[in-house]
Amino acid sequence: MTSLKALVAALALATVAAPSFAAPETFKVDPSHTFPRFSYSHFGYSTQLSRFDKTSGTVTLDRAARTGAVDITIDTKSVSTGFPLFNEHIQAPDFLDTEAFPTATFKSSKVVFDGDKPVAVEGTLTLKGVSKPVTLKVTSFQLMPHPMKKKDAIGANATVTVKRSDFNMGKYAPNVSDDVVIDIAIEAIKD
Repeated sequence: MTSLKALVAALALATVAAPSFAAPETFKVDPSHTFPRFSYSHFGYSTQLSRFDKTSGTVTLDRAARTGAVDITIDTKSVSTGFPLFNEHIQAPDFLDTEAFPTATFKSSKVVFDGDKPVAVEGTLTLKGVSKPVTLKVTSFQLMPHPMKKKDAIGANATVTVKRSDFNMGKYAPNVSDDVVIDIAIEAIKD
């Protein structure tokens, strides 16, 4: 009986002393604080900056395993250049062709960590029906309790440069830069 008590006590102690492993956590994109932006040189005169106003998706993180997944969908009809006529121009077949391709997507294949923080996200960007591998450089990342939602939340900024001609949108290149910088500011709340 004494050895049974000792075994039970040892198992109980081992359970308490064992490190706890965090399960993957899923965060839902906050559409009111998530805005993909794109910028490009316009005939060398200026750098034009536009954004998309409607984005959805999820971010999954396993902090203990240092792995994750990102799945983002952008409503391309929500493009906002700051000028309604130009919004229509960008949505036309020469560029986004939003009638045929109303969404753009990014699906990760790997999240790269440096210590506890993601520093890059590798994956596939699909624009205008064309899918290409890209690596988003994460320039800032924060995971902490949201002061208003009372749930854990993440926030990040990431950037990548792509060639619009790779996505069948090369009209006016090189006068209007073929290189387009995509920046995404994202916030997501834990499910």
